[in-house]
Amino acid sequence: MTDKQTIQELVEEFIKGTSLFLVAVKVSNSNRITILADKNEGITIDECGAIHRHIENSLDREKEDFELQVSSPGLDLPFIVFEQYLKNEGRKTEVIDNEGSKYSGKLKNVTPGGFELEAEFKIKGKSKEVKDISFNFDQVKSTRVILTIK
Repeated sequence: MTDKQTIQELVEEFIKGTSLFLVAVKVSNSNRITILADKNEGITIDECGAIHRHIENSLDREKEDFELQVSSPGLDLPFIVFEQYLKNEGRKTEVIDNEGSKYSGKLKNVTPGGFELEAEFKIKGKSKEVKDISFNFDQVKSTRVILTIK
């Protein structure tokens, strides 16, 4: 089985000095390698292809066969790395805290320690109230973008 750390190092070597960032590397028992990468403007197919070629050329199929897939993490997956929070600042997100409570609102003020969520709350007999909720990253089980149709 291909070593996950080796793949991660190869990707980081390739993206060094670019606006790309590594989200995740997965290696299955059947040697299926999945690389998730992105950038603030969104990763292109050509950039995924370039990462794929770099990994393909760096590994020896004669030594060990593998399946390789490179893509963006997609909007349906929860955030995995800090850069995803930065990329999605200002967008509507759903946050689930460690106690299982769900919050939705605009992601803002992302720092290395956490972020704020501008959330709307319904008050009995009143209209909605907007309130900022602060989260430390260690309080958060998952965060994901909420897709809105305009």
